[in-house]
Amino acid sequence: MLLSRTLLKRPSVLPGFDLALGLTLLYLTLIVLLPLSAVFLKSATMTWPAFWDTVASPRVVASYKLTFGSSLAAALLNAVFGLLVAWVLVRYDFWGRRLIDALVDLPFALPTAVAGITLTGLYASNGWIGQWLEPHGIKIAFAPQGVFVAMTFIGLPFVVRTVQPVLEDLSAELEEASATLGATRWQTFVRVILPILAPALLTGFALAFARALGEYGSIIFIAGNMPMISEITPLLIITKLEQYDYAGATAIAVVMLVLSFVLLLAINGLQAWTRQRQGR
Repeated sequence: MLLSRTLLKRPSVLPGFDLALGLTLLYLTLIVLLPLSAVFLKSATMTWPAFWDTVASPRVVASYKLTFGSSLAAALLNAVFGLLVAWVLVRYDFWGRRLIDALVDLPFALPTAVAGITLTGLYASNGWIGQWLEPHGIKIAFAPQGVFVAMTFIGLPFVVRTVQPVLEDLSAELEEASATLGATRWQTFVRVILPILAPALLTGFALAFARALGEYGSIIFIAGNMPMISEITPLLIITKLEQYDYAGATAIAVVMLVLSFVLLLAINGLQAWTRQRQGR
């Protein structure tokens, strides 16, 4: 008994809970809480009418619709095709698989400005892809569609890299048991595999959505930045900062923060509900 107590009291190699918790809170305070608090405090210097006039002007509202709408659409598309890419990389062995697996991480390593210039060159009216779309009335570059393309490009790796490890750990015995019970391959996927992948898929969707909301560098080149048409909210914030309108910039940033937090909270709630159903 004395020996067991001695072993339990033996100090760990890692710092104790109190020290680790204190360092964690200090780090989060310096990196996250202080900047966010500064944003709210700066916007609080405005009167309510001035705040409302800034965040609810037609130009700003149009940027909200484009930014949040395109981010949501891009994240949904990435959820579908990210799952497909992860499935192919895990379940099939083919020539060039490692190359494709490496290309998935390209948006992580590529500077956002380079990505924007590259996408603009591809989808412009004289680009490799745009020259074939333009005669059919499909305009990508310098249009809202370009914002969607750029957000899709930078969000795909989040879904693939979140779903891929879960697929790799998925036991083949579950599918064999489902097939033994007479289920088709589609029924096995929908009723057996998809529920297991759902939490990881929702996490990848949330990460892709959050990344698209804050994207700036890869969008400004391909969007055209036309007010009321293809202007994203981060660009408006940058514009107000360049005009030394710090209170107006932080006011728009506060709205973005609140809306983003509410949407991500809803996604996390759905993810927790999915995991709870799996545990039953």
